[in-house]
Amino acid sequence: MSHVSVGTNNFPRAKAFYDAVLGTLGVGVVMEHPGAAAYGRAFPEFWLQVPHDGGKAVVGNGSHFGFLATSKAQVDAFYAKAVEMGGQGDGAPGPREHYGPQYYGAFVRDLDGHKIEAMFWDVQAT
Repeated sequence: MSHVSVGTNNFPRAKAFYDAVLGTLGVGVVMEHPGAAAYGRAFPEFWLQVPHDGGKAVVGNGSHFGFLATSKAQVDAFYAKAVEMGGQGDGAPGPREHYGPQYYGAFVRDLDGHKIEAMFWDVQAT
């Protein structure tokens, strides 16, 4: 996969949220257009934008977007910053044994209700 996009109904507020939250993972804006921002480490991986058709952005039931963290500390920081910025906790940081002993993640609902996650795959865990 190259990238994914989520819609927002309040671009300035959502951009401030993602600037702060994704910054905890070393991810930043790599490209911008009016009403759209692309985030990534080197190229666009995640787009935030107002809907192109001018309609209201809605949340996809059953979808979520996971961001790769490089440590458990990054997962913890992602979650804390997201909640601080007005996101709603949807699964505090911690191991997810049902995904395997290597998995450590946290889930949040962003300001528009999209489910986002930060996860770390601990290759040292067995």
